Amino acid sequence: MVIFLIIGSMILPILMVVLYKKWNWFQLLFTSVAIISVLIAGNILTFAIYDVIKHEKVFMTTIHGIFLNPLFLITGAYLGVYVIFSLLEQLFKNWSK
Repeated sequence: MVIFLIIGSMILPILMVVLYKKWNWFQLLFTSVAIISVLIAGNILTFAIYDVIKHEKVFMTTIHGIFLNPLFLITGAYLGVYVIFSLLEQLFKNWSK
């Protein structure tokens, strides 16, 4: 599973760059999904922190329960891949100059 995650984190951003270079509208799609992911992850974090403060259960393990939320993990994973894609995109833009 770890190998799958490592290989996926390398291949997916490269695939995203290839798709973007071939069809420019993929940039809009990737960025739109990233914006939605940031909003979802941010709201999940906000509600979790609010719940901790509201119920006065300020323990480290309580807030770390957020990492068990599958939606948070999915959006975080996409944002990680998107950041690598953005860095590769900038690298190729600067390299082609």
